[in-house]
Amino acid sequence: MRERNALDEQVAAIRRMEGELDDGVAFIEMGDADGDADSVKEGEAMIRRIHAEAARRQVETLLSGEADGNDTYLEVHSGAGGTESQDWANMLARMYARWGEKHGCKVELLEQQDGEEAGIKSATFQMKGHNAYGWLKTESGVHRLVRISPFDSNARRHTSFASVWVYPVVDDRITIDIKESDCRIDTYRSSGAGGQHVNTTDSAVRITHIPTGIVAACQQERSQHKNRATAWNMLRARLYEAELRKREEKANAEQAAKTDIGWGHQIRSYVLQPYQLVKDLRTGVTSGVPSDVLDGDLDPFMEAALAQRVYGGGAEVEDID
Repeated sequence: MRERNALDEQVAAIRRMEGELDDGVAFIEMGDADGDADSVKEGEAMIRRIHAEAARRQVETLLSGEADGNDTYLEVHSGAGGTESQDWANMLARMYARWGEKHGCKVELLEQQDGEEAGIKSATFQMKGHNAYGWLKTESGVHRLVRISPFDSNARRHTSFASVWVYPVVDDRITIDIKESDCRIDTYRSSGAGGQHVNTTDSAVRITHIPTGIVAACQQERSQHKNRATAWNMLRARLYEAELRKREEKANAEQAAKTDIGWGHQIRSYVLQPYQLVKDLRTGVTSGVPSDVLDGDLDPFMEAALAQRVYGGGAEVEDID
């Protein structure tokens, strides 16, 4: 039903755009015939809106990967640097939550480890929405922030790092076999808000897949049983994403070298001081308004990265006002 609804929406959108295009052309023709400049301007504005929507929907045709249509998990981890990087990780977590909300995704916080003074050490979200993984998959990597530190009494400029990891939710069509003997399961008390129950009982669950070192943790629910089930689903998803990455690297080793997503491979810089700039180091796309980007305006960066992944190094570079 979800796939059917997505197809229905796409067909309805094309028919609506065709109708609006006819209306825009009619406005222009009538305006020209009657000497009505306002009608011409209205028709031209309609066509510009259709052009922008068509361009966005053209990018969506790039989301044809095996799991692009799935919901997604997104993890944020602070790097070295204590409070600075933990605050930066918190800013990134908010940025992606805002992006999800703007795109109609249901955003659920599954696990969060708070920083000692401010920010977070890590956070894991699940985003439920059409093509959630497809849009977010190119965001995996290291993100760098340069700013005047609010935690430095001398107002010095600091550089902070945090990593983002994106992997798809595995649905019932995909089978991932995991031997329980290959896993270590730990339970612990949840941290942060949640009331007396979650803070005084070992309801949080962490599962470590020993052969790969992949870890999945959940502390969202009051019930250890529910957290365990969610952690298993997250672990299956992580192992599936790792397999997808292996296939992509094998199919195109050269392109994989350009888009390696491990820690230490910086993908984007956010500079707040001494000037204002966000730059994607893979595609060259820039924005001079970091506040908008940190408020979830990420589509131009994602579109360019998706195009580069599909078409190679020839992705168009775009400056964002």
